Amino acid sequence: MSATENRPRPQSYALVGGVSMRDLLASCAAAEAVSTPPRLPDPETVRAAAERRPKAA
Repeated sequence: MSATENRPRPQSYALVGGVSMRDLLASCAAAEAVSTPPRLPDPETVRAAAERRPKAA
């Protein structure tokens, strides 16, 4: 086999990146923040807030 027959074929697509790594990571972080449900409140915080609230007469 000659050297010209063993040459890799040219790629049929262009290797052009349109998104920077910083933008890609930021979009992933934003998607995770939007898709994650909010945390449940800390029971101690809820209890302390209930104790500070004035009771209805």
